[in-house]
Amino acid sequence: MNTFFCSDSSRQAGEDVIGSATNYQAYILVECPQPWISEVFNSKWVPENLRILVEKVKRAKLPIRFLLIANDLSHKVNHTTLLIYQKKEGLSNGYCKQEFKLANIEQVAAVIQKWLWGISYDSEVETSVTRDILVCTHGSYDKCCARYGAPFYFYATATIADLCLDNVRIWKSSHFGGHRFAPTVIDFPEGRYYGVLDQHSFGSILTRTGDIQCLNKVYRGWGVLPAALQILERELILKNGWDWFNYKVAGKILEQSLDNNTILAELSFEQPCGSLYTYQAKLVKDETKTQQLKSSCNATQESVVTKYAVGSLWLTSSKVMTYST
Repeated sequence: MNTFFCSDSSRQAGEDVIGSATNYQAYILVECPQPWISEVFNSKWVPENLRILVEKVKRAKLPIRFLLIANDLSHKVNHTTLLIYQKKEGLSNGYCKQEFKLANIEQVAAVIQKWLWGISYDSEVETSVTRDILVCTHGSYDKCCARYGAPFYFYATATIADLCLDNVRIWKSSHFGGHRFAPTVIDFPEGRYYGVLDQHSFGSILTRTGDIQCLNKVYRGWGVLPAALQILERELILKNGWDWFNYKVAGKILEQSLDNNTILAELSFEQPCGSLYTYQAKLVKDETKTQQLKSSCNATQESVVTKYAVGSLWLTSSKVMTYST
């Protein structure tokens, strides 16, 4: 019997979780009752037309991530929720949401196909929900998501209720990467990833209060940014505090050495008042944090996990808005 748990191994090694958020143009979230098998779109309740569409999108290598989601009512309700989160262009604070309430899951593929063609669909709905939080509980893909994700979903549901956050929904989700950081979460519409969460750090993330330094341990990065830039963004979060979550951000890699040991990165942000700042940073391979680890419970061998550190950081331009009284 395999008694290895990748999440336990990662924690014991002291792995830094930053830089592990994946970057997609869009996320398509389909409500589908459990159970889910390892190849999730082959699960019992997934219709053939949806399975075929997902395969087509994968073959076309479109930057779209399909996920199944469910909550405690998904077996009982007489409709299917479809959520499409699409990345905003330029300076942005994350993703735009479109929500659909469909009579059944068989209708999902047709709506997605129209969306891919740029055709509007009349079943889109407006809701008071401003936040969708996904907890990976996909234990058939990696057992750490059952061991840590499933109980965390239960506690997170209770935390949201205790804080009376009526505008926040929580979902069980299929695999979205980083199971060795279980319990792991994506927070939409921003698209920020978190891992190795506990109730205390989750409460701070929900309310954006408490010690910002907790993000040093649990923040995997922001999905709108390339992986290497996520370390730079965390550095700026720790400098700016929770206010950072109200800023619009854009970033890019300017140069990369042939051996990938150094990266020149640029990140711009706009504050709500209109002030605009651009920083550049030299990111250097951090030998002290680069490790060999098994990336999943079923991995047969270890792989090198490269980590970067902010070697130097400087302000390259600023446009400060001032208001006279």
